[in-house]
Amino acid sequence: MGAVTRKKPAALMSMPLRHFDQVLVGCGLALIVIGFIAMSSASIEFAAEKYGSPFFHVLRYLFHLSLALVGCLVVYRIPMSFWQRTDWFWLLVGLGLLLLVLIPGVGREVNGSRRWLSLGPLTLQSSELAKVCVIIYLAGYLVRRQGEVREQWRGFVKPMAVLFLVTLLLMLEPDFGATVVTLGTAFGMIFLAGVRLWQFCLVILAALAALVILVVSEPYRMQRLTAFTDPWADQFNSGYQLTQSLIAFGRGEWFGVGLGNSIQKLFYLPESHTDFVFAIYAEEFGFVGAMVLIGLFALLVVRILQAGRTAEKLGQLFGAYIAYGIALMLSGQVFINIGVNTGLLPTKGLTLPFLSYGGSSLIVCCALLAVVLRINAESYELLHGTKNSPAKTAKKKTAKRETSALEELGAMSGGRGQ
Repeated sequence: MGAVTRKKPAALMSMPLRHFDQVLVGCGLALIVIGFIAMSSASIEFAAEKYGSPFFHVLRYLFHLSLALVGCLVVYRIPMSFWQRTDWFWLLVGLGLLLLVLIPGVGREVNGSRRWLSLGPLTLQSSELAKVCVIIYLAGYLVRRQGEVREQWRGFVKPMAVLFLVTLLLMLEPDFGATVVTLGTAFGMIFLAGVRLWQFCLVILAALAALVILVVSEPYRMQRLTAFTDPWADQFNSGYQLTQSLIAFGRGEWFGVGLGNSIQKLFYLPESHTDFVFAIYAEEFGFVGAMVLIGLFALLVVRILQAGRTAEKLGQLFGAYIAYGIALMLSGQVFINIGVNTGLLPTKGLTLPFLSYGGSSLIVCCALLAVVLRINAESYELLHGTKNSPAKTAKKKTAKRETSALEELGAMSGGRGQ
């Protein structure tokens, strides 16, 4: 295989980048459409009761989706080199958001947790952006310190200090779910970067011990854990949400009760349009519909990992680590949310990407897909080039001028010979 020609960031920026991963785009659009239908169906009764309009959440979702699509177009046009040069800046942005949300009067408190910032018509969940900022910083660090991470203990310890600070701020909100996803994503990225296995296992054990201490230290977390082990023992108190979710799955059977015909969304299942939207979706579309949705998520994650693998083969390590981090984050959130809905994991508030109601989650997820598409497009340009790129056009013009000049010289030589 021939050597791959490296193109400068400026050249990549000027390229039209018409190459799209059609499977990735198709999965993203399918999940957005399914999410819109599922969230709309799950939220109509709740919106009518609380806001006096059954389409309150539907209109808000469309507003968030419009912002997400505009954000996708903007993010897609930004070369990966920009994110790599500014990785430290994004870490500071993430930490700043996590600090802002803790300030009384600035952060908005809901159900005992201070996780949101009010920005006019938009409510921003700081942890959603902070997770992405950690991915960007860590990808840049793993590229800069690749040899140190693989060969020396200090190369592994340095990002741990940053993760400890992020974890501390997340737990002050508190947001246990975001903490688990952020740590899992970061550890996965470091492992894929080639850290020594014994160092990785040691830190994983320490992290698990810390999570156990966090669970035991708060009574409400212990209550959720005990309710998870046997929700039917206290089905009208601590186990209420999980038992109602399981009832929704049972009612769905193979093919569901039909769109809009869910009973559990009629105020039986709390948070039916946010954390437990998957249970309502399974009730209305059944086991088959749930498997189709899980299959779409699996295909999406596989395509993102493939994009990362291709970038890594081409020497674009920053883009590769970003893609790996996005895949780990999305798959972690999907696994935890579905696990909570089905009783596989203790109850924890964590959104299901593209389905749960929440502007921050939807905008971030769409922007992340745009980043992956950019990584894919840059890999394609590096591997195949662009037919109509300015560089190639200039080369063609130069070659044409040289050919014309040679022909003229040939004609002149021929004339002199005669």
